[in-house]
Amino acid sequence: MINRAESGHEALMRRSELTLGGRELGSADAPVAGESGTKNRLRDLVDAQYDFVWRSLRRLGVANGDADDAAQQVFFTVSRKLSSIRPGSERSFLFQTCLRVAADNRRAKRRRREVAEVEDDEQPVDHAPTVEDLLDLRRARQHLDRILDGMSMDLRAVFVLFELDQMTMAEIAEILDIPAGTVASRLRRARAEFRAKADLKPVSKAGGTT
Repeated sequence: MINRAESGHEALMRRSELTLGGRELGSADAPVAGESGTKNRLRDLVDAQYDFVWRSLRRLGVANGDADDAAQQVFFTVSRKLSSIRPGSERSFLFQTCLRVAADNRRAKRRRREVAEVEDDEQPVDHAPTVEDLLDLRRARQHLDRILDGMSMDLRAVFVLFELDQMTMAEIAEILDIPAGTVASRLRRARAEFRAKADLKPVSKAGGTT
């Protein structure tokens, strides 16, 4: 598990230094010693994509306190399958793995019936917001999380990639390995569901509400 004195990224990088040359990496079928190309590719992937993986897991419903461990699961899966991942498709594989890990996490959370905790996952900002500002921000984040938690994973994935990560339809289609038309359809459904649960009125083409 991650040493909480370290960031998740730092801990995973340290762990990879210790295990990539051996057989651990959380699994008996991990890469063996001597595969320097695999070792360097994985290390570069962790360095470049850790933030994307962590953020994706959070937006897919993984709690703040579980996100570092979930990110480790994602990269351990990648470490076992790295030789079969086509160069250039790593980001798509990572997000698909995030979807599976997040879905497993949500099922486990449902089974445990844990009482939702108030998460303090927002970093302090330089201008020292007031207590009221922080409370409003926390309420807004909790409201967003509740809405997203009510969506199916298919709709949620498209919604967070488009609305929060600001990806294009084409990029989402590539990452999820689905047709662009399916992306558009899921996004329409996700937006309608979001508006209904957020009690928002759809915006007309003229800029007003309908």
